[in-house]
Amino acid sequence: MEHILASPLTLAVAAILIALAFDFSNGFNDSSNIVATMISSRAIKPKWALTIAAGFEFIGAYFLGTAVASTMGKGIVDPSQFTGNAGVLIVIGTLCGAIGWNLMVWRIGIPSSSSHALIGGMLGAFIFAKGFDFQHNVFSFVEGASVIHWAKVGQIFLVLVCSPFIGGFGGFLVMKFTLWLFRYAPPDANVLFKRLQIVSSIGLALSHGTNDAQKTMGIITMTLLILGPEQFPGWMTEHGRLHSGVGGFIVPHWVILACSAAIACGIATGGWTIIKTIGMKLYKVRAVHGFSAQACSAGVLYTTAILGFPVSTTQIVSSSVMGVGAAQQIKAVRWGVIGNIILTWILTIPGAALMGGTAYFLIRMARERLAH
Repeated sequence: MEHILASPLTLAVAAILIALAFDFSNGFNDSSNIVATMISSRAIKPKWALTIAAGFEFIGAYFLGTAVASTMGKGIVDPSQFTGNAGVLIVIGTLCGAIGWNLMVWRIGIPSSSSHALIGGMLGAFIFAKGFDFQHNVFSFVEGASVIHWAKVGQIFLVLVCSPFIGGFGGFLVMKFTLWLFRYAPPDANVLFKRLQIVSSIGLALSHGTNDAQKTMGIITMTLLILGPEQFPGWMTEHGRLHSGVGGFIVPHWVILACSAAIACGIATGGWTIIKTIGMKLYKVRAVHGFSAQACSAGVLYTTAILGFPVSTTQIVSSSVMGVGAAQQIKAVRWGVIGNIILTWILTIPGAALMGGTAYFLIRMARERLAH
């Protein structure tokens, strides 16, 4: 038993499977962001909405770059300062904390951020593991003295905080412009918006895939780097040649494929409780609202993905829906529901950090007991 638990192969497989489970939960949790307004406005039947979203989610994740993966894999923590099995246990704690938070908020039915959950879980697990190790200090803000890149973390937090406001303001402007552009349109223009909403949901699925699936790609690649590429040379190469990556960070082809498939399957499954919250509880969504919110969200998501910043799809889509509703009529927005969503946003990073740190501590204790 001790030999099996100490095997790099065992830990690598465990970390990869848990990472793919998180990727699936990410898609399951975020499916509402793509299809909720489209379903509630009756632009398309739920089954077809989820099918279309899952298909284009896979395309976006598989074909549209790995900049966000590089940020998640080496931009937040320095994987070169962690080697062997101990480092992988920290990664597993990170993933367990993020999954636990995703499942908890899904059960409640409140939209939450998988990005915040993953980043919070990572910070919590690494701080619990290395916070009091002076050779691997995580609290120093001096460049090169900490395993956590606090300057980059600060940039990511700034983008995470600003992106909902950008989404809300952008949704407000897009809706105002759309209403002005179609101010003389006949009532049957609603049919046009239903068709346009399908197009905008495709764009949103593509941008979501190229942002969210890459987070798991980065975590899996970081795990392989922590264990050492020499441990699994066939996993890091194809036909004897290294894959190209962003800034020297290599994401193997099989990792891209596996993560793309996992998040697409999660999208296809659909988180119905959250779909109801975004599509029905914020305000009465019509096709014009759905199109405006999706078009704005897709633009913000794809821009941040190109820049390599992991952002919260849930926050951007929810805030865009709020902005669109406020542009139509401020009183129509159910601000009490929005207050609960904002509270969840605030609690996600510290909550997931606590879960990630606790998960790492329990996993390490369980492994030590089983080893003896």
